[in-house]
Amino acid sequence: MYDHRKLGRELGLFDSDPLIGAGLPYWLPAGAAIRQSLERYIVDVERRAGYQQVYSPVLGKRELYEISGHWSKYSEDMYPPMDIGGEEVMLRPSLCPHHALMFRSRAHSYRELPLRMSELGGQYRSELSGVLGGLTRVRAMQLNDGHIFCMLEQVAYEALAALELIKQAHRDMGISASSYMLSLPAEDARLGEPSSKYVGDAESWAIAADLLRDVLEKAGVAYSEEPGEAAFYGPKIDIQIEDSAGRESTLSTIQVDFHQPAAFGLEYIGADGNKHRPVMIHRAIVGSIERAVAHLIEVHGGAFPAWLAPVQLVVLPISDDQEKLSGEVARRARDRGLRVEIAHADEGTLGARIRENRLAPYQAVIGPREAEAGALALRLRNANQLPPAPIAEALDGLAAACNPLIRD
Repeated sequence: MYDHRKLGRELGLFDSDPLIGAGLPYWLPAGAAIRQSLERYIVDVERRAGYQQVYSPVLGKRELYEISGHWSKYSEDMYPPMDIGGEEVMLRPSLCPHHALMFRSRAHSYRELPLRMSELGGQYRSELSGVLGGLTRVRAMQLNDGHIFCMLEQVAYEALAALELIKQAHRDMGISASSYMLSLPAEDARLGEPSSKYVGDAESWAIAADLLRDVLEKAGVAYSEEPGEAAFYGPKIDIQIEDSAGRESTLSTIQVDFHQPAAFGLEYIGADGNKHRPVMIHRAIVGSIERAVAHLIEVHGGAFPAWLAPVQLVVLPISDDQEKLSGEVARRARDRGLRVEIAHADEGTLGARIRENRLAPYQAVIGPREAEAGALALRLRNANQLPPAPIAEALDGLAAACNPLIRD
């Protein structure tokens, strides 16, 4: 495994500056290409799974987080309030209170449930400087967050479906979980008491934990139960990854929450015509984009899957005579949504240019024979070569190969 902090900077993916601050990395063009590809992918995956995309502000009144429970149970990890026009406004530590308000803003029938809501949104954590590192622990992150509002009898199915989405995303990213955890409250926890770190009653916690156990059993994954690792509002499934130093951290999560629907007074009209309270499932398919990209760097060492690669195709003219055609091939590739660069003939020998661009998943060497035939013979990263094909056909095939949502 590679150290993403070192390799990410060497590859020009991200960096930082003291004038911006610790734990606040910026994305360079190559890293931004990876991030954008991951964001587009997850939005498409969620859309196919029936999620509705939303946007919400990164600020909220202190009162919002008092209602949600974040202020009393999580304020040490939050930034202090700002006085704006006599109101205390804060950078949000989580997206869930905003989504609860969105659900509350409209009347809902049981026929609408489950209502799946997702957002790629910013959230902020007041991390201590000693724990910050590269993209893994940051103070401002872009979270792939989602919330499912559903009836109690729908919880197990929806949580299992979320777990399957997570497993599929990991396969498409070329990564694998190091372990699965069922995160529970501390064994001596006094649930719901003001002095406790947890909200809610013991019965709701027990129901939520049993539902998540059932999900893990049905998914057929080995897991450990970890007391003391639950969120303050409910138990959760934590899908763990391991970094280059052998340290585990959480990438993806599924959480069952009875507390916030009650705190915000969420309701839907049931088949009996009466008001009922929904259950709120929190789920993050790829977690924070920053941590996901950090792990991708360490696992792939810069040789990313084709759909994530900053440059997917490198065009290499053998001599100046093929420069014009190379430019045309690059233009047609970009028209198909591909990320392409030209390694020009005057930039070194062909062998040197091939080696310099070895991390690109595809290369197209264009010489007199290819120019005369109007064809491309794409060279893969593993040095294998595809059969020559007309330029349009070769580029269409390449565009399909770089789409992770096209299944065999």
